[in-house]
Amino acid sequence: MDILDTVRREWAFVSNMHKVQKRVGDRTSGLKRTIADEFENAVETFKRNVAVRYNGRLFTYEELDSRANQYADWGLKQGYQPRDCVALLMQNRPDYIAFWFGMSKIGVTTALLNYNLQSKGLAHCLKVSSAKALIIGHEQAGTLQTVSEWLDEGLVIWSVGGEVDGVNQIDPLFGTLSTTRPAAFIREDVIIDDTALLVFTSGTTGLPKAAKLTHARALGMMLAFINPCKITPRDRIYSTLPLYHATAGVCGVGQALFSGASLIIKEKFSAKSFWSDAMEEGATSIIYIGELCRYLVDTPETKFDRAHTVRTGFGNGLRGDVWEKFVDRFGVKHLVEFYGSTEGNISLINFDGKIGAIGRLPDYFKNRLQYKIVKFDIDTELPIRDADGFCIEAEPNEAGEAIGLINANQRYDGYSDAKQTESKVLRDVFEPGDLWFRSGDLLKKDEQGYIYFVDRIGDTFRWKGENVSTHEVAEVLTEFEGLQLPNVYGVEIPNTDGRAGMAAIHLEGCETLDGEALATHVDKALPMYARPLFIRIQPEAETTGTFKFKKVDLVNEGFDVDKVGDPLIVRLPNSNAYTPLTAEIYEEIRAGNVKF
Repeated sequence: MDILDTVRREWAFVSNMHKVQKRVGDRTSGLKRTIADEFENAVETFKRNVAVRYNGRLFTYEELDSRANQYADWGLKQGYQPRDCVALLMQNRPDYIAFWFGMSKIGVTTALLNYNLQSKGLAHCLKVSSAKALIIGHEQAGTLQTVSEWLDEGLVIWSVGGEVDGVNQIDPLFGTLSTTRPAAFIREDVIIDDTALLVFTSGTTGLPKAAKLTHARALGMMLAFINPCKITPRDRIYSTLPLYHATAGVCGVGQALFSGASLIIKEKFSAKSFWSDAMEEGATSIIYIGELCRYLVDTPETKFDRAHTVRTGFGNGLRGDVWEKFVDRFGVKHLVEFYGSTEGNISLINFDGKIGAIGRLPDYFKNRLQYKIVKFDIDTELPIRDADGFCIEAEPNEAGEAIGLINANQRYDGYSDAKQTESKVLRDVFEPGDLWFRSGDLLKKDEQGYIYFVDRIGDTFRWKGENVSTHEVAEVLTEFEGLQLPNVYGVEIPNTDGRAGMAAIHLEGCETLDGEALATHVDKALPMYARPLFIRIQPEAETTGTFKFKKVDLVNEGFDVDKVGDPLIVRLPNSNAYTPLTAEIYEEIRAGNVKF
């Protein structure tokens, strides 16, 4: 490599890392610093700037702060105290942000619920959050009906934006709610270690887990992407991702509102109108996930492809081949790819735009960010240990599990459930008594320190930008009459990102499967991204000697009709039923002609 390239690479890393750390600032345990403090400081600096752009309407920082203050006043009048929790179930709109900022002003934790959830999955999230109230957007009236039978009697429900039968409404109260900031003493005992938000993530043990975002962790996420994307108060950041996602709802909100920039909110992503909307809104930056970029690359070329003013963006999950096509076609030269889990203590940022890399950790910085990639046994799903019982670092370009040292500088706050938190801790890793966070991801690092994502470990796969728990899907399938022992796993589909859901099942008490009834069943119980696309009907379930499902061969065979001897059925796009997977359909899928 040319010496100038080396200098540029090292300067990009060192200077950006310094700026990020300076921007994030002091997060020492016990410090009296909160999200609300940071937001109110930004309001004082940028009060006349436009904070949010939504459906043709503009909201200044001052106006957003006033609405947040009204929600804070509402919370106080309900009797909520610091460290209480309320749950938010709402589609993208300015009130979404104003609500949880308002709660942070009075020290109340907000649980950000995935609005795709319903029935038992949603009820579970409400239960583990210990929420005292549920605040819904008026559009969630139908969702509320699916969960009503599992709700605790003491849970109070409020709606925003319109009436919902049998539910209290906040909107008529705005005329009586104060726009003045709540008195400082109300949150005087709230510190940086307290939980600001609960963000739900699927894990390997079933239903969604409530990841705790302390003020310390949330501030790190909200401030980390301002400098790498060179965001100024003149920027307009365009987001079509759901605000319950940490990427958009925490990182993106902070990038915009803590820098004086504007956040452009869309209710949902549309590949067809993405660039025309971006141009109309004057967007200069975007927030992405890999699947979003792939959809855009797959659309027919239009006059808007380079008519926009977008110069940068950040996100994760962007595959190298899609990345190159995206940059070449749309001219967005500066993309900041990152890696990190909502609950974990490993955070990587690709500052210099190395295509395919999720970040970089040069050797001279390894003592400041103590992350390791350790050798991993795929069969046992555990790190490999040497003769002395300690883990072994992976060689350059060797895939292994990413782990992060747990200490005062790299905190691991985990989940609301202590057992789930402990399940991610690895002990006695390199010396007796040390503690490390298990990412559950296989990564690899090259000789220059660039790190690349390889795959996910265990029973969680990613589809449509969402983590899918195989256990949760299996539970839903088990409830379908005649369907026994579902073994759920993710399979790769050509020309897509992540893995689509597939289940190997056994039928008992019936010879055939009603494909339309099964589709109706999963649609009622699972969000769209979690619904299995392929079903393999086995004569009997294959298990190990310890009664664990065998998955390796199933995953390798996937839905290949030439390899699988069992009957296969598929849920094709826009279909309301599972139908036989023929050789002809398989070839169409493999050729990329079927767009899931």
